[in-house]
Amino acid sequence: MVEATQIIDLVDMGRRARRASYQLAALSTATKNTVLMAIADALEAATDAILAANERDLAAARENGIDPLYIRDRIELERRMPGIIADVRKVAALPDPVGRVYDEQVLENGLRIQKRRVPFGVLGTIYESRPNVTIDVSTLAFKSGNAVILRGGSDVLNSNLELVRVLQSVLRAHNVDVDAVQYIASTDRRYVADMLRLHDYIDMIIPRGGNGLHTFCRENSTIPVITGGIGICHLYVDASARLDAALPVIHNAKTQRPAVCNALDTLLVHEQVAAEFLPQVVDYLGKDGVQFRAEPRALALLDDDRVSAAGPEDFDTEWYALMLGLKVVSSLDEAIDHIRAHSTQHSDGILTEDAQHAESFLNAIDSAAVYVNASTRFTDGSALGLGAEVAISTQKMHARGPMALEELTTYKWVIRGDYTSRA
Repeated sequence: MVEATQIIDLVDMGRRARRASYQLAALSTATKNTVLMAIADALEAATDAILAANERDLAAARENGIDPLYIRDRIELERRMPGIIADVRKVAALPDPVGRVYDEQVLENGLRIQKRRVPFGVLGTIYESRPNVTIDVSTLAFKSGNAVILRGGSDVLNSNLELVRVLQSVLRAHNVDVDAVQYIASTDRRYVADMLRLHDYIDMIIPRGGNGLHTFCRENSTIPVITGGIGICHLYVDASARLDAALPVIHNAKTQRPAVCNALDTLLVHEQVAAEFLPQVVDYLGKDGVQFRAEPRALALLDDDRVSAAGPEDFDTEWYALMLGLKVVSSLDEAIDHIRAHSTQHSDGILTEDAQHAESFLNAIDSAAVYVNASTRFTDGSALGLGAEVAISTQKMHARGPMALEELTTYKWVIRGDYTSRA
């Protein structure tokens, strides 16, 4: 275990990351893919060692009384290792965005102009729990030609250090600068603040965690920050919805992984079907331990110990738990108004058989991901065919939704002339 008091020279880490980024930007696609496939193989070979390190983090979490659901979803690696390894191979198989040319044109004066995708340079990622983020961010950064400095949470330090050891061993074996992936191996929180001021070396900060972390990064960083991952997610059941088909979708959105940002937090139901449908929802989801917070109209339709009255803050709460808010609405417009008032613009959807209502919802809801007749759980890089993701952005500048390879690049103008001067 690395002690919190260990002194780490972040400026030196930044210099080394910048130097490594120059090599990464010049690597061929074939070389990057070879290294990524080697990383997947190395993770497979080192699974026992990784899980042993992860078990030390799990034991500490249990000893500290952490919620078992949180432990299972945000710390435990055993169930996730096959998917993590598969995602590395998916990233290797994806097209390389670096060097891609677009928006080409030739001006009247003969200048040939194009935009070309290039890496950002150095990414700084600050995250809580979820050691899979170490692999997701590192592999996507590598494929997109970026170096990365990682700062994970103290609750998964052992897991992260072992994962970084595997990553760096593969880089070293392939003559790639190991400083392409660096980890701040200290639990001292001052390094978070110090990292946010490393603007001479880090080009973009990507926080992954709770609202407190995101707010701290926005308010204290001298580096551009991509925020997201805070998801108060909604599904609206329209009067025309196929109720039998809607139940499994709602169940999936709420219970598959309740402690993630794209899990369902609030269910809105049209008044024409509420009396029939809400008791079915409570029975269907309640069997798997879901509890419910209902506003007055919904509460009046439900006589069940698993349902209690919603408090004043409940519709502004991201539950991260087996809890679901329930509300009856009189119209599509009321559902839209509720979502606009309470959504964090992450993932919101409608269940309907009315094509006009579906289109109106898509046009009105300005979230990063908007769904028609599907679970909000699909807001995920792997699920949307991106291989993995570094974050879910709810911003409107640069990137929205799952951030993967293309979102980790910017562009430069390339202008070619024939010894051309401006008139």
